[in-house]
Amino acid sequence: MEKTNASFIEPIREVNLHSSKWDVGRGLKKVQFMLESFFIKKGFLLLIVGFLLGRALILAKLTPFCLPFFASVYLIKRDRAPLALIGLTAGAATISLGNAAFTFIVTILFLAVFRISRKWLTNEMKAMPFFVGIILGLGKLAEAFILTKQLTVYDLMMVGVQASLSFILTLIFLQSIPLLTLNKRRQLLKTEEIVCLIIMLASIMTGTIGWKVYDLSIEHIMSRYLVLVFSFIAGATVGSTVGVVTGLIFSLASVSSFYHMSLLAFSGVLGGLLKEGKKIGVSAGLMIATLLIGMYGEGGGSILLTVLESTAAIFLFFITPQVFTSRLAKYIPGTPEYTAEQQKYMRKMRDVTAQRVSQFSSVFHALSKSFSQMEVQPDDNENDREMDYFMSNVTERTCQTCFKKEQCWAKNFNTTYAYMEEIIHEMDQNDGNVSPRLSREWDKHCTRSKKVFETIGQELTFFQANQRLKKQVQESRKLVADQLLGVSEVMENFAKEIQRERENHHKQEELIMEALQDFGIHIEQVEIYSLEQGNVDIEMSVPFCNGHGECEKLIAPMLSDILGETIVVNKEECASYPSGFCHVTFRSSKAYTVETGVAHAAKDGGLVSGDSYSTIELGLGKYAIAISDGMGNGERAHYESKETLLLLQKILQSGIEEKVAIKSVNSILSLRTTDEIFSTLDLAMIDLKDASAKFLKIGSTPSFIKRGNKIIKIQASNLPMGILQEFDVDVVSEQLKAGDLLIMMSDGVFEGPKHVENYDLWMKRKVQELQTDDPQEVADLIMEEVIRSRSGLIEDDMTVTVAKIKHNTPKWASIPVYRKNA
Repeated sequence: MEKTNASFIEPIREVNLHSSKWDVGRGLKKVQFMLESFFIKKGFLLLIVGFLLGRALILAKLTPFCLPFFASVYLIKRDRAPLALIGLTAGAATISLGNAAFTFIVTILFLAVFRISRKWLTNEMKAMPFFVGIILGLGKLAEAFILTKQLTVYDLMMVGVQASLSFILTLIFLQSIPLLTLNKRRQLLKTEEIVCLIIMLASIMTGTIGWKVYDLSIEHIMSRYLVLVFSFIAGATVGSTVGVVTGLIFSLASVSSFYHMSLLAFSGVLGGLLKEGKKIGVSAGLMIATLLIGMYGEGGGSILLTVLESTAAIFLFFITPQVFTSRLAKYIPGTPEYTAEQQKYMRKMRDVTAQRVSQFSSVFHALSKSFSQMEVQPDDNENDREMDYFMSNVTERTCQTCFKKEQCWAKNFNTTYAYMEEIIHEMDQNDGNVSPRLSREWDKHCTRSKKVFETIGQELTFFQANQRLKKQVQESRKLVADQLLGVSEVMENFAKEIQRERENHHKQEELIMEALQDFGIHIEQVEIYSLEQGNVDIEMSVPFCNGHGECEKLIAPMLSDILGETIVVNKEECASYPSGFCHVTFRSSKAYTVETGVAHAAKDGGLVSGDSYSTIELGLGKYAIAISDGMGNGERAHYESKETLLLLQKILQSGIEEKVAIKSVNSILSLRTTDEIFSTLDLAMIDLKDASAKFLKIGSTPSFIKRGNKIIKIQASNLPMGILQEFDVDVVSEQLKAGDLLIMMSDGVFEGPKHVENYDLWMKRKVQELQTDDPQEVADLIMEEVIRSRSGLIEDDMTVTVAKIKHNTPKWASIPVYRKNA
């Protein structure tokens, strides 16, 4: 029974524990919301800040803080300006009633002048510091003259100093007050905003000068607490900056606090350096600085007091919630939280961009789907309707005025309709001719038979043209659908590429840099974008090597050993001057390489050939070889073939599939001109990862693969490009091997040999008899054999391209890197 009760009680205890934690968390959030609402939304924080700035002094007598603070609040948060004025007046009253009266009067004067002048101001923000400096300067001049009845050089100098300070402080407060008034800040802080915030906080703390608790100085405790917080958040740089700025402002406010600047700066540096020790390390930095500076500058009695003040600051630092420091760290450059916030923003922008690209891809896909929905095949009713329309057009021109209309169509409708239907069918099938039998029968039936035959022939011409037009529209729609689908796929792949984040490889970057520098190679910077096997992508900045090839001969072999795969120099931008840096990109080498050779000759030894060829290095490890033969010879043929290859190259490089690319080029060529100018295309796409190849032949001659003594013929039958708007592209796939020779040629070479009946057998025999595997030598030998068979005459444009497939053997062996034992 006890066990049963315990089994029931434990879950209840857990639920109560979770609910109590939930209640505590909810309570803390409620308290935080109430405090933020009271101090920030309702503006009572400005009241407190105004009170402290109202009693802040510089050089024990200057009060340059009041008017700049009020003017900035009035410009940024006008509805909270009365609270700021009350706080400033109350703070000034703690110094003297005369000071409070001067603060109130100069503020009212500022309001009057500024409101009158607003009509002529184009930019209030830029004009505000000038208004504040001039009005405060005039006010101080008037005050000095009323009190002393004369103006000395010293008075003028102090007025100038105070007016200048008020000008600068207005600029600072305009930057920093939004940080106190905005509850939810989305933008990250700039460096100048951080400095302005530090100056403002230090200025506020000068209002606590003279306040003591058990002989402990409040301004010392708060200034050290401020240094602790910033050192803990942002490290030594920001910590020492906060210490120097705060100490400088305190020393201006009270000369006796001059040594305090050294203590704050030193504690900021030490605390930032010991930041890795968390709050304990930062606190230890403050305590060490306190002891060292205290022993150096003060007597034994003061050391104890200084240590107690530092202890109080450390106590405040330890009770500061982690939420506060983490939230503040998000806005300070250089902190991990700031970097995470930036990455979060960049990730958000990347996702939004990828989403938009994906949406565009969906739009193109929907358009493609819409275009690809071909028209429904006409049913019997629609065919009958078309036949009725056809006959009505014919009878309108023939039978309508005939005297036998009633006899043919009223009494013998079925017979007349059947005869005309048969005539239309036979004329459609036999190019406008009708069989003698049907012609005789129709002559007996109709008195205007000849007129009917002519009219049906004319109408049939229009009908057939209309049908061809419909078919062309359907074919064009299908081509557009394929093109839109290709664009959709490219954009979808692009969206996926955008979403692939650059991985964080700081550790690997340091290891690579250390290994190379230990070897004696100076590296300025290493950026790793990918370490995926077979897809390594590394960028480096290396000193100018004066053409000695350090990247190819040393760095790439060392990276090959470090990463365990062959790395090569993909791109190198050399420095333009000796003291500069070269930017180098290293990538994984491909499994295969292609070595090419080309032999080219124009008709009759001319300079301009109608053949064009191209070897295209595409992305994603693909290599394309293409030959295009324009119809005829000379300039026009050369232009057509060159344009064909240029269009194909651009479309292929965009990432669109090969078949869609060729159809797009064909569509452009067929629509671009009404002249009968056609081009052939012979395209081979070789994948350098596995040596697989795709052959696309449009009106071109066969290609041959020489593998040892074996000859493989690659052939496809398609019409040249530009003849038909719609055609099927036959893709022939073949697996190539290392050592294979791929031989592609134009018709001037394949059909060039004289007195040869079977061009295939002749070319196979010549290729088989080759004693060399050098691509350029093979191309030259084939060209020479063809020209020799013609007795030295070149009767057509001739092009031969030869590609040799080779295993990618690195030029330089990998250099072993001796790694240090961990």
